[in-house]
Amino acid sequence: MSQDGYHLDHDGFYIFMKILYSIHKPLLLSGFLALVSARGAENLPNGDGNGAYATGNYRNLFAEAGHSQTEIRQKIDSAFQQLFHGDPNTQTVYYEAGTNANGLLAFITDIKHHDVRTEGLSYGMMIAVQLNKKAEFDALWNWSKTYLYVSETNHPSYGFFAWQARTNGMRMSQFVAPDGEEYYVTALYLAAHRWGNGTGIGNYKEQADELLARMRHRPKITGSVPGRGGSRTVTAGPLFDEEHKMVLFSPSSERNRYSDPSYHLPAFYELWSRWGPKADAEFWKQAADVSRDYFVKVTHPVTALNPCYANFDASIVQRSGNYGTNFSYDAFRTAGNWAVDWSWWGKDVQQRDLSDKLQAFFESQGTNYGCVFTLEGKQLEARHAQGLVAINAVASLSATNPRAKKFVEELWNTPPPDGLERYYEGLLYMMALLHCGGEFRVW
Repeated sequence: MSQDGYHLDHDGFYIFMKILYSIHKPLLLSGFLALVSARGAENLPNGDGNGAYATGNYRNLFAEAGHSQTEIRQKIDSAFQQLFHGDPNTQTVYYEAGTNANGLLAFITDIKHHDVRTEGLSYGMMIAVQLNKKAEFDALWNWSKTYLYVSETNHPSYGFFAWQARTNGMRMSQFVAPDGEEYYVTALYLAAHRWGNGTGIGNYKEQADELLARMRHRPKITGSVPGRGGSRTVTAGPLFDEEHKMVLFSPSSERNRYSDPSYHLPAFYELWSRWGPKADAEFWKQAADVSRDYFVKVTHPVTALNPCYANFDASIVQRSGNYGTNFSYDAFRTAGNWAVDWSWWGKDVQQRDLSDKLQAFFESQGTNYGCVFTLEGKQLEARHAQGLVAINAVASLSATNPRAKKFVEELWNTPPPDGLERYYEGLLYMMALLHCGGEFRVW
């Protein structure tokens, strides 16, 4: 065949393919998505991955298990009502606390320890924005800004939030727990998109941008911090390690620099790279990828259990006591973090393997498994914690084995936590209902 003839045939084939694509575009696109998903690491051309952020389709694990939308709606609404507006002595964790110039004030309290934590306040805000509860959202944000925000420019925690206080607003700690800031920022961005921006602390996007920029860039500050043994001099800086692109357990010089696997939230970092200050977009994209790799490195190769604390290289942090070295309460959340990242973005197929390993381990422990384990799987505490039941169900978002349905159904059959354990267990439970009911969304 002549060279000219080849060109004519090639051009004809090209035109034919264009016509075929125009007719069968949806089918070809779905096949392309399946190919990309199977290959795992590659993303769509726009970098948005293959999850719900790109498709708009959020899995409803409860519906997949055969529950009606009416039943699901009732379960979610009933749990919210109990945990936010139930009996103040035995059910609720949300308490109104008067008003100020910015409106209603409310806090979420750890019933067992008689304190208020940025963890719970920011979780409460996330729950509120997902359920379109603007009044509760604004009241929690108002309380956070009124009592926990550190405005003293010479304070090592300036620009962040003291992580712990009494219910009257008196600070119990002067330090920062970065997981609270991570949830504050993301909840604020979602609120800006869902409800629009107001003024002052109600300008959600402005507040989120300011806090997020400080989380990476705030200069180190050395100052005097009051404590039980008297004042001491402390130095603290940003909440992320710039070199390793990882969230810190604490930015304070009181601690060696290391991380907490359950603080790693790549699903959120992807949003920050799109919605936050443009100059930092590439950093947050890289932080998301670093966290995905970290999940694989920091989990046990058989059980997929992770420690509460770990160094940047994923080695165990050696501290007094065994809390940080074992799978315990902080560590519950890690599987939920990788599962929602898969649900929203679908960028790392290793997250599917992690969920399968984790659920295989808990399946091997029977239906009444404990809540604290060595990483190898030796049980250290026998209580069957509702918060762990909740997160193990969330792991089903990225699991591939049919056993995943068992964990979803156990959550369905678990009542909302009450009594002394209802703070941490209840908030994880509430968010798990949203995850498994297809209502933990990017607004």
